[in-house]
Amino acid sequence: MGKIIEVECPLCHSSLWIDTKKKTVIQHEKPKKKNFESFDTLLMKEKEKKQKADERFVLARELEKEKKKKAEDIFKKSIKGQK
Repeated sequence: MGKIIEVECPLCHSSLWIDTKKKTVIQHEKPKKKNFESFDTLLMKEKEKKQKADERFVLARELEKEKKKKAEDIFKKSIKGQK
């Protein structure tokens, strides 16, 4: 076995390990896919996330108001029952 070198393919960017004595490829590894998105797409996704978070916040606030109102009603009924 001769010296082993690593080379990157200029076309597909795969890594190749080559035995220099035998002049054969011993191992190859495909490149990891890079997920590039346009800036506009990323910006749109962030706006959607913010909008959904705002909607969840509003729903949580409304739910909290309903809980408070129910608690006040129960309190008022209990005060009327004690008189």
